[in-house]
Amino acid sequence: MNTFTRLYLDLDATTSTNDKVALLESYFRAAPDADAAWALALMTGNRPKRATSTAALRTLALERTGLPAWLLAECHAAAGDLSEAIALLIPDDPKSTDETESLAGVIERRVLPLRDMTDAARAELIAETWSRLDTDQRFVYHKIVRGGFRVGVQKRLVTRALAGVAGIDPNTMAQRLTGKIDPTPAAYRAVLAGEQPGERTLAPLPFYLAHPIDAKLTDAEGDTPEQLETILGPSTDWLAEWKYDGVRAQLVGREGRAAVWSRSEELTTDQFPELVSAAMHLPTDAVLDGEVLIWDTETDKPRPFAEFQTRLNRKSAPSLQPGLFDTTRLVMIVYDLLERGGEDLRDRPLTDRRDALESLLQGTPADTIRLSPLLRERNWSSLATLREQSRARGVEGLMLKHRDGRYGVGRQRSATGWWKWKVDPYTIDAVLVAAQPGSGRRASLYTDYTFAVRTDDAPDAELVTFAKAYSGLSQSEIESLDRWIRAHTTSKSGPFRTVEPVQVFELAFEGVQRSARHKSGIAVRFPRIARWRTDKPASEANTIADVEALIRRGPGTQPQSRQGGEP
Repeated sequence: MNTFTRLYLDLDATTSTNDKVALLESYFRAAPDADAAWALALMTGNRPKRATSTAALRTLALERTGLPAWLLAECHAAAGDLSEAIALLIPDDPKSTDETESLAGVIERRVLPLRDMTDAARAELIAETWSRLDTDQRFVYHKIVRGGFRVGVQKRLVTRALAGVAGIDPNTMAQRLTGKIDPTPAAYRAVLAGEQPGERTLAPLPFYLAHPIDAKLTDAEGDTPEQLETILGPSTDWLAEWKYDGVRAQLVGREGRAAVWSRSEELTTDQFPELVSAAMHLPTDAVLDGEVLIWDTETDKPRPFAEFQTRLNRKSAPSLQPGLFDTTRLVMIVYDLLERGGEDLRDRPLTDRRDALESLLQGTPADTIRLSPLLRERNWSSLATLREQSRARGVEGLMLKHRDGRYGVGRQRSATGWWKWKVDPYTIDAVLVAAQPGSGRRASLYTDYTFAVRTDDAPDAELVTFAKAYSGLSQSEIESLDRWIRAHTTSKSGPFRTVEPVQVFELAFEGVQRSARHKSGIAVRFPRIARWRTDKPASEANTIADVEALIRRGPGTQPQSRQGGEP
């Protein structure tokens, strides 16, 4: 546990990609297989489920330390992380501290059993564990038992490190790491050796991701046809498709069985039994890549993602809820064929894979598995015009894929890669009303912000909470805003601070819909900060009516600017 804790802290302390890979590779080379297996699981998101609640952990800490609740709240606010605050407050017990206990031992004896214990037995085991771990180890232990273990390491870095240990190409290791891998010594050794146990027959292939075409790629003036011609070359070198707003998935059919995997490599087969049934009609084993959507059979276009979420959150099978989707059906829009009859097609040009996909789907019922249509516009200007119709068609924009491109691994910037050319997001000018600290390296800074819009046009209109966002500002802006928040706090509740409602920010988001769960009656998708509007007073921020107008007026609209200036 001590070695893994040191790895966690060292990874959190550096921003260097190469340093992180070196730290990981060094750990995996030296760690026992049992510890390495659990480290791999934790680093790739396969962490144990929450073993105890945050409230229970806080209560136990108060009992152990004898501190009043308000003081623990202040310590939490100062540390910015409850796991760290409790770890610091629990006194060390030098007589009981055991620096030799392994990561696997801690998880298997001190984490996994907690979920099936009584409250009293759980509290006793946690208290006994505290006495055996030092402050840093307790910090990592809390991260694990609370079910929210995160460290600033992407899976591709773990892949590179393990590829170095195994002495193989990172793309090969990426394929070995797809799907769920049991945190056992045998499974870990199988990953290094390239073995494929029988239960992983239906494992997916690594997903290929697209780069966005935006101001970072072009310039601040936007993505004009002329710029695309300069950056990407002739439009005839590219295939264009609609960019659907659903759940990216692979449908894997092998040896008479089928499985559905999400982009995060979660097995979602039980949520989509229709796809499994449809896979049985394919003429041969295959791995299909595409987007899963709820399709409106009356309008013949996809329904908004917010409606799809009701399907994702259901716990019962569709057959048990007749009538719920009378006018819609689940479909998978397929745009790539990665494997056919056991043959790996990923190194073939896209046009070859597309021909093979069209051939595979001929004669297959198209009600559930549908071929993604190609757009026939032959120049960037006509594609740009077509792109403006995206929201009316229920899509996010266009996908551009080079005709000769191979199917890669992860997000790779390539002259023959995949690019997503999305429509401009919705934007709203909102007022900052509250903030709380971030996590990890941002635990000491206020980086998670709550925004509100005005209830009406009156100068003294009330504010209603509208969205939360934590991305979009530069580091210097974050530090400047952090200082402002500390100096203009009007009330505090633990780490949460309410601030003077005077700072205006332009928020960008992908979708907007009504929601009874939110105080404003509105929910937005993927909110982020577009810019800090130091030029605008709060009285010129947008109103809730402006946001509702986006729903009423439909796609391609923006709210009216308030009191001059750009919206």
